[in-house]
Amino acid sequence: MSESCVRIAMWSGPRNISTAMMRAFGARGDCAVTDEPFYAAYLVATGLIHPMREEVIASQPTDWRKVAEHLVGPPPDGKPIWYQKHMTHHMMPECGRDWCDSLVNAFLIRAPEAVLMSYSQKRDDFTLDEIGLPAQAELFDRAAQHLGRAPPVVESQDVLADPRGILSALCAACGISFDPAMLSWPPGRRATDGVWAPIWYQAVERSTRFADPRPEAAFADLPEALKKLAALARPIYDRLAAHRLKASEPPP
Repeated sequence: MSESCVRIAMWSGPRNISTAMMRAFGARGDCAVTDEPFYAAYLVATGLIHPMREEVIASQPTDWRKVAEHLVGPPPDGKPIWYQKHMTHHMMPECGRDWCDSLVNAFLIRAPEAVLMSYSQKRDDFTLDEIGLPAQAELFDRAAQHLGRAPPVVESQDVLADPRGILSALCAACGISFDPAMLSWPPGRRATDGVWAPIWYQAVERSTRFADPRPEAAFADLPEALKKLAALARPIYDRLAAHRLKASEPPP
């Protein structure tokens, strides 16, 4: 593995601002990005029926070992920073975790009530595991044990409210400098976007910056079935949110 490359594994659940975060890092001239590299392996292992399932499976390796080997291998185009967008629920129990220890592990969270409301608009039937919080907590604990301290956590609403401040804090926590280029990007699709982009990325493809903060769905507004999942998810979210980064100003 090239020690000169800072590999950032950003662990998120679905229906967060994970793709916008990938756009921000991809706007840097010194950074390569990779989009959900374990998705195909996850679909094959679980048998779940997701939109564009066959296209996703055909687009990526389905052996998690090959994926992990790639992620700690030479960075794309020799870039000194490699931002890897990961969905936590793609890391099934049978997937090894040792490869994660050589990366900078960071965590992107969003209020579970809002995640559940958004995700339910794309899929009718799903479990708590599919929104990623249980796996996110497990990965967080592993990273904290490896580091001897809490790894970086960013809350999506904080990013939207103060992109410069939160991204500056995140970059500092990851050992890289902040780049103002992260605050805007051209609209459209990227060659690095997953093949599933037509289903999930419509809003991001229209975007040129982070959106303004939006009110999160209230717990009382959730359908009864989602309230039960939210009640299970909320304590996990709160535990991670206790470590969220505060905004900082980049140097002049």
